Amino acid sequence: MHDDNGPGAGIRINPSILAADFVNMQAELARISGADFVHVDVMDNHFVPNLTFGPQMVERIQATSPVPLDVHLMISAPDRWAPGYAELGAASVTFHLEAAAEPVALARRLRAIGARAGVAVKPGTPVEPLFDLLNEVDQLLVMTVEPGFGGQSFMPETMPKLRRLADEARRRGSQVWLQVDGGIGESTIAQAAEAGADTFVAGSAVFGAEDPDAAIAGLRASAARHRHAR
Repeated sequence: MHDDNGPGAGIRINPSILAADFVNMQAELARISGADFVHVDVMDNHFVPNLTFGPQMVERIQATSPVPLDVHLMISAPDRWAPGYAELGAASVTFHLEAAAEPVALARRLRAIGARAGVAVKPGTPVEPLFDLLNEVDQLLVMTVEPGFGGQSFMPETMPKLRRLADEARRRGSQVWLQVDGGIGESTIAQAAEAGADTFVAGSAVFGAEDPDAAIAGLRASAARHRHAR
């Protein structure tokens, strides 16, 4: 795991295992020991048109990962299912604003269990409803692709939303982490960092590299440079 006191302090790189080799998951996880978290996308083929992992697989990843789990629930009825992922030991559990019936109550429950609570929005969802959640959550995720599949192209049109969210968080003195997920790589991480993101989900840019830990370090350095220029 990254030393948060050195260069790139305050920048988090969370590789997405959607881009990993599922057959050799333990070996793949060992290749990203320099990451801050491993990003685990849980999809139910209902909220999004894809099906990935459930609690049993997440529990196995939790048991073998060298870094904490950042679980992203792209599922319906997160009010019912999200607490179970926190109980498995996930360090962070993010649910979608569009799917939650009671987002404040759910965030409080996740925190009470011991996880960081996160809320995500799709590219087409306004961020203004998140403003009143700034003190209730630990992380806000602005999707930079339509959720459901890995390998999509980054959507620069989401950056004004991210910038509004970052400005409001700063205005309120919030310490919330601002995460982006989708199409993040060497050529796009600068845009997201300049817009205010500090936590970055990267898939093929990490797992597709010959040396994933070197790729993580490069992404972190690039994000730090551009975030400080903000």
